[in-house]
Amino acid sequence: MQNLLSIWAALDGRRRALVAGATVAVFLAVIALSRMAASPDLALLYAGLEGAAAGEVIAALDQRGIAHEVRGDSIWVPAAERDSLRMTLAAEGLPANSGSGYELLDGLSGFGTTAQMFDAAYWRAKEGELARTIQSNPQIRAARVHIAQAPSQPFRKDQPPTASVTVTTAAGSLSAAQARALRHLVAAAVPGLSPSAVAIIDSTGGLIPGEVEDMGGETAAAARAAEIRGNVERLLAARVGPGRAVVEVAVDLVTEREQITERRFDPQERVAISSETEERSGQSSGGEGAVTVASNLPEGDAAAKGGNQSRNSETRERVNYEVSETQREVLRTPGAIRRLTVAVLVDGQVATAADGTVSVVPRDEAELATLRELVAAAVGFDEARGDQLSLKSLAFEPVAGAGTDDTAGFLPPFGPIDVMAMIQLAVLALVALVLGLFVLRPLLLQGARRAALPPPEVPLALPGLAADTLPALTGVIEDEAADDPPDDPVTRLRRLIAERQAESVEILRGWMELEEERG
Repeated sequence: MQNLLSIWAALDGRRRALVAGATVAVFLAVIALSRMAASPDLALLYAGLEGAAAGEVIAALDQRGIAHEVRGDSIWVPAAERDSLRMTLAAEGLPANSGSGYELLDGLSGFGTTAQMFDAAYWRAKEGELARTIQSNPQIRAARVHIAQAPSQPFRKDQPPTASVTVTTAAGSLSAAQARALRHLVAAAVPGLSPSAVAIIDSTGGLIPGEVEDMGGETAAAARAAEIRGNVERLLAARVGPGRAVVEVAVDLVTEREQITERRFDPQERVAISSETEERSGQSSGGEGAVTVASNLPEGDAAAKGGNQSRNSETRERVNYEVSETQREVLRTPGAIRRLTVAVLVDGQVATAADGTVSVVPRDEAELATLRELVAAAVGFDEARGDQLSLKSLAFEPVAGAGTDDTAGFLPPFGPIDVMAMIQLAVLALVALVLGLFVLRPLLLQGARRAALPPPEVPLALPGLAADTLPALTGVIEDEAADDPPDDPVTRLRRLIAERQAESVEILRGWMELEEERG
């Protein structure tokens, strides 16, 4: 303690202020390090909960005495207890869902429940179950489902049901593929509901159009043109390089819906549908024969041949044929391409002349013909439909780059929470180390040296020599002859300096610091 006080007394005002500031900074850095080391590693428990559901979860955590932190709409708990807390809270029904499912039907009793009450509870349960299924998607934070079912009425044709789904995503907006999946999910759960009758509404992006027939004409054409453009650009980039081809596509789509019913008869083709056969046969005999001489004789045989006989047969066949008939119904929906126009501009290729000059020249016709065939196959070019394809090669004008390039950082792609904690610990540790090594330590050592070697009150003199007779030290010691007398002060000074080099250096340093303070 006495040494510290002596060192502190030896310091001037400026150095005392530096030591005090460095000490406070080191003290704060050590406190921050200890606090960060003692604080638990937090992990996300739930995010995006409604106010009532989040309050119930926080109340359950407070009841259990678990440390937690609320950051916006997220609840953070110690990472070691997060999984067990989720299972425990799920067993208690937390967090509570915004809508109830089929458990609504458990509260209905057979007495006092009308058909209208049961139907209303059934559709509410159906909507709640669909909302739960949609919320199982990690990209969807909240969902509401509404089903419109017209009541059945006698003597009136049943109207098909419709539905609407409102979703809130965790980040960004809902994609078209996910919206299509939600339509089919809701349509499959409701009898008689078609996917086209389900409206998907994103809280960020608004109404999400469905298939091509559900889009407007301009929207559908723009979507189809963007798809074709992306395919062509990806194809050309493999040959000419990325960014060296510009593709423009104009699509004329069929926007009207057409239903064609055709009934065709072919008289050359017939089919037997029935066959009827009728057979008739008959036999008849006449009266007496003709009167002759023989018939008058008593022994004649004319009497035995009395009368004539006849026999006939008739066969009729009736076959009924049906003429071949073909009946066809064709439904043409919007979305078919009526006409396609594609324009492609390809950058030229670098050529070196004989004199060494470098220039960009158009590509040769053979290469352009090959690229034209590839583009035609990629876009589905049909000349009979009236499609047009134009592919040219011209030198692109250089574009001056604006801004700076985005370079990747040196940190690996770890989670943001762990990386920030590591960075904070490293910075605080580095600050404490720098303050301790380069501020406190030199100041304390310097004060200790000055306390050990206080500046003399009178000029130093060598033994046996008066101070006023000592020649002034100029920093250069002249070489004296070897036969100098033994009592020469200069010789004695040289010998002392040679024997006690450390003490001599300290004396000179003390003189220099003393001169600085006096100045």
